[in-house]
Amino acid sequence: MRWWLVVLAQVAGVLSGPDPAQMEKAPDLGYRPVPATLNLPDGVKMGAPSSVAMDKNGHMLVFNRGTQPLMEFDAQGTLVRAFGEGRYVRPHGMRIDPEGNIWTTDVNGHTVTKMNANGDVLMTLGTRGQAGSWNETTQLLQEPADIGFGPQGDVFIVEGHGRGEGRVLRFDRTGKLLKSWGGTGKAPGQFDQPHSILFDKGMVYVADRENRRVQIFDVDGKYIKEWKFAGLPCGLYLAADGQMYLASGFAGQILRLDANGKAIAMMGQPGKGLGEFGEAHYMTITPGGDIYVADTINAVLHKFMKR
Repeated sequence: MRWWLVVLAQVAGVLSGPDPAQMEKAPDLGYRPVPATLNLPDGVKMGAPSSVAMDKNGHMLVFNRGTQPLMEFDAQGTLVRAFGEGRYVRPHGMRIDPEGNIWTTDVNGHTVTKMNANGDVLMTLGTRGQAGSWNETTQLLQEPADIGFGPQGDVFIVEGHGRGEGRVLRFDRTGKLLKSWGGTGKAPGQFDQPHSILFDKGMVYVADRENRRVQIFDVDGKYIKEWKFAGLPCGLYLAADGQMYLASGFAGQILRLDANGKAIAMMGQPGKGLGEFGEAHYMTITPGGDIYVADTINAVLHKFMKR
């Protein structure tokens, strides 16, 4: 499928208001939406946010689809720096590893980039503008969406955002491929647009978006179980206290999950008002407990505070 058809199909899934058939039922999460006040200098504009993360200094990084794709803000919302110009075709996922390195995915440029905290590029996986399957000769990626971090510095990448085969690739800290698994389909261990990945307590969690589930594997790709959802699971997030959350895309919900994947609290709905989502893509929680959510469709960085 051509990339623009994929984009049109995604936009067609945008909801103008709540759809009970795609939304989980759970108690309120206990947050209220507030404007995300970001202090940008004159002439500087943020594009549609695709991901957001907190660094070890309490600064927030926003990965966006503008001319300055990486923006860092201090705790008061003042822009500290902007960088990454000309590096990306379509920014998608971003994570900060335990050592403070910044990892980004370019879903249409087919690369994963590792940077140190200063923004210096340390490693690039894949070749910009070239899509393909990873092997020792070509070392290509196809539509990498998100990154997770495992034991001994291992890096897990999900790829296949509509055009490529849905797969998980496990690399060591030097970029050597250790394992891969998946394939496109609906069977256990197969994917239809794997969109997010994280590692927790020895297990690998994959948001298998179009199959409306999160699949759980061991580090070698052995299928363990899956959690079903009414909406489209987009962004998995593990808070500092070990609590897992899920941003449920076009359903416009942020879900707090229990150990069995059940939504035990929720907030949000589709729409265009304050705190309403076009697509709840990826999220983060600040040290003070505020929640920020990157919304690619409404082109808004949402902020929620505890009531």
